[in-house]
Amino acid sequence: MRKLLIDTDPGIDDAIALLFALNAAGLDVSAITTVAGNIGLETTTRNALRVLAVGGQEVPVIPGAAAPLHRPGIRELAVHGADGLGGVALPEPLAVPQHGDAVGYLADLLMQHGPDTHDLLALGPLTNLAGLIREVPGAARRLGQVIAMGGALEEAGNVGPHSEFNFANDPEAVEIVLTAGLDLTLIPLDVTRKLRADAAFMDRLTRAGTPQALAVRDLIGAYFVPSAAGAAPPTSRPLHDLCVPVLALVPDFFDVVPAQFGVDCSQGPDAGALVPGIHKVKTAVGNRAGAVLDLVVEEMC
Repeated sequence: MRKLLIDTDPGIDDAIALLFALNAAGLDVSAITTVAGNIGLETTTRNALRVLAVGGQEVPVIPGAAAPLHRPGIRELAVHGADGLGGVALPEPLAVPQHGDAVGYLADLLMQHGPDTHDLLALGPLTNLAGLIREVPGAARRLGQVIAMGGALEEAGNVGPHSEFNFANDPEAVEIVLTAGLDLTLIPLDVTRKLRADAAFMDRLTRAGTPQALAVRDLIGAYFVPSAAGAAPPTSRPLHDLCVPVLALVPDFFDVVPAQFGVDCSQGPDAGALVPGIHKVKTAVGNRAGAVLDLVVEEMC
């Protein structure tokens, strides 16, 4: 069983990914660090605690960066709502955040354990991980694999023409992470958009009937809102961040290949876009979506 550190900005799809990771039998979540991204840091931190309250679980939650390294953040209130969870009534937190900051907490934890004992799952902007690399590089080098949801290859971006939200939020942090020589796997929009939830999947979660399955169902339901007045509701929605803990648990559900990237750190519309470069990483290029959805229902029971 791999020990996980999860860095996140819940966010509807982050909350879904957290619920899966916290309930998957083969994953052991040691700590959750939060970052501003989809919505402000106070709200993302509270939402992480609310997700834990669904199953009455106790995992340390440590607030991290309240803003990107060098530029204003991007918020997604139109997608996630003012509460970050689309109005879904998750339980109130059962605990309070840990004192201190995410970088310091991660550094202390990693230095107390042997190398390669903790993997890091990055579900939001990479500001906290970049801070760890800059401030305590020896601790960052003790990480096992790092799996990050971010970027776009051939797919259109969801912020700029080629830029994806997490990376567009803090391109300079992406640059630091790409250059650090970590065992880094990226899961871009090209892959996450292929993992889609529809009404049939939500019905399966309803039949599962557990608190976590019903919470995932309700969070997905919050996505099924027309994008414009008078528009028809979508028939399915992508589950972007869920791909990250699933790849950590069952790598065979994804096709992963070597790649080399840089990142656009301009002030233009494609800030955060992946570009050809010299930094060696791995990237997912496909998934077995049906098997992933079956696994989610199984782990939610």
